[in-house]
Amino acid sequence: MPAYAGGQVATGGQLGLLGNRSVMDTPFNQTSYTAQTVQDQQARKLDDVLANDPSVRASVPRAYGFDFVTIRGFDVPSSAYGLNGLYGIASAFSFSGLTGIERVEVLKGPGALLNGMPPPGGGVGGSVNLVTKRATDTPIAQLTNSYSSRSSFGTHLDAGRRFGEQSEFGVRFNGAYRNGGTQLANQSQELGTAALGLDYRGERARASLDLGYEKNDVDVMTRFVVLGPALTSVPRPPDPTQKFQPTWGYWQGEGKYVLAGGEIDISDSLTAYAQIGAVRGTTQYQYSDITVTNLNGNFNGSPRLNRQFRDQDAAQAGFRAQIDTGSVHHAVNFNVTDTKGEVGILNTTGTAFASNLYNPMPNPVPQLFVAPPPKTSDHHLWGFGVADTMSILNDRIQFTAAVRQQYVVSRNFSAATGLQTGGYNTDAVTPAYALVVKPLENVSLYANYIEGLEAGTIVPDQFTNRGEVLSPYRTRQYEAGVKVDWGRIITTASAFDITKPFQITNTTTNTLTQGGENRNRGIELNVFGEVTPGVRLLGGVMFIDARQAKTQGGTFDGYRSFSIPDTQLNLGGELDLPFVPGLTWTARGIYTGSFFVDQANTIAVPDWTRFDTGVRYTFAAPWNNKPIVVRFNVENVFNNAYWAGANTARYLYLGMPRTFLVSTTFNF
Repeated sequence: MPAYAGGQVATGGQLGLLGNRSVMDTPFNQTSYTAQTVQDQQARKLDDVLANDPSVRASVPRAYGFDFVTIRGFDVPSSAYGLNGLYGIASAFSFSGLTGIERVEVLKGPGALLNGMPPPGGGVGGSVNLVTKRATDTPIAQLTNSYSSRSSFGTHLDAGRRFGEQSEFGVRFNGAYRNGGTQLANQSQELGTAALGLDYRGERARASLDLGYEKNDVDVMTRFVVLGPALTSVPRPPDPTQKFQPTWGYWQGEGKYVLAGGEIDISDSLTAYAQIGAVRGTTQYQYSDITVTNLNGNFNGSPRLNRQFRDQDAAQAGFRAQIDTGSVHHAVNFNVTDTKGEVGILNTTGTAFASNLYNPMPNPVPQLFVAPPPKTSDHHLWGFGVADTMSILNDRIQFTAAVRQQYVVSRNFSAATGLQTGGYNTDAVTPAYALVVKPLENVSLYANYIEGLEAGTIVPDQFTNRGEVLSPYRTRQYEAGVKVDWGRIITTASAFDITKPFQITNTTTNTLTQGGENRNRGIELNVFGEVTPGVRLLGGVMFIDARQAKTQGGTFDGYRSFSIPDTQLNLGGELDLPFVPGLTWTARGIYTGSFFVDQANTIAVPDWTRFDTGVRYTFAAPWNNKPIVVRFNVENVFNNAYWAGANTARYLYLGMPRTFLVSTTFNF
């Protein structure tokens, strides 16, 4: 998909079962951020790109190892991210470099029908799909050198070209290395990534192969702060450089993926396609749980050493057909998905220690050992979906009806014995309906009903109904909105209503059931494009009312859901300064409203605001007349200390301190 005016967002994106759709023909709220946005904002990992989206919030610390976000208030872990539309392949342990990524597509709302059921762990709030780079018609050879505070230096090579009489063969390579001290006290990171994309585009057939590798080593891994049971309010945020983190903590992660796909035009109206991919990831990390016991900042630490592996294989195949029946045009899509995964986790704990958030005290280095982990769980998800998009009046009215049959097998195993401790085999049907009406050529009214699906829980041993398999968690969304293309800027307004089941415990019978329910309702206002030549906007605002609709005994019915603020605003702008050709000033504001960290809504976290700014200067190189781009950015300009968010009750993590970023890109 080409970029829209301003170059920051693409004109469309992938919609799984429904194929590629333009923004104005998409009956959902989707934003596709371009590689230009990644580069100009000096994004070091996916969180930096998603900082442009008001519907998204990171819910883990920056140097945590795993990526984890919320979309519309619901969890979306990195294990559920997609790569070129194949979900579960993008990240085993956070492919954070974005080295070979051309586009970051963010779809708001559940999408089990579109993309198949995500791997266990979440994903009903929305989806993130990463599109890999391809060789362009014009050869590219680009070298970017970078610096970020405190002392991290890096380099990134991007090279590609096409071969053959019709330029049918393409090669694109991206490699990057970064090493040095981060913006956090005592912390350093060494990150190496490589991505190779090969493709063939013939007259009636297309094929591609992607290979990727990442090695990520962090000294002084960042973690959450847990509010102890005695606390009834939140302690003031400590120094944003997080000096209280144990200096012996670390993260060592490695991952690699392969993805192959192709499609063939059987006729002018029928195309068949197939994809297969695999990702392998391992990690070992040492950290401390930090439980704060009073408002003076005293905390108890508990060292822990963890080793994991996560292996995922996925495949999909299907066809897209165009059929006319009288005045009605049909776009028929059929899709089969199959995903298998294994997870192994083994950890051990060390001797507890005490320290303080504001006056950290030295603590002994724990002497811990963990053997390679055995398999502790596996899953097999497969199913098929079919969709028919019927359109009339030259696509001015489009109605989509779709359904997916999903099958789920999940098993747990004892790490000590290797024997199966629980499991289930079930299935579910998820329908979807969507409507697009264009009363004017540049206006799209849309509405949808769609469902999400997550694997049900196997009830653990402490409950009397242990071993029982809870049904898959079915999330339901109703959404309506309007999109207006003003020529060089697009605005979107959408309203959504999402309900999701959750577990509750019956204390009388000591049973775990799926009787709870959360309900998130909200309004999103988004904008992207070029207001006038040289003035660009990107971002928006989300107002959300997230409530616990059904709780144990009705005790907390109607209370706000923890960790979800009622307002999220992300708005950025760029201004090309007329008095210096090639000079651009950038600015962005991020606001997150107050939120609760407990189910009873007794502990509130204050709202916070972050400002970013920067400049970019582009000029022609004297030796080849090709552009050189110099960038300087500052994140969290005022170095505010704030509790940024959480993903678990009574958990918090600290926002990032002021960070300086510098890079220079040379084109050859």
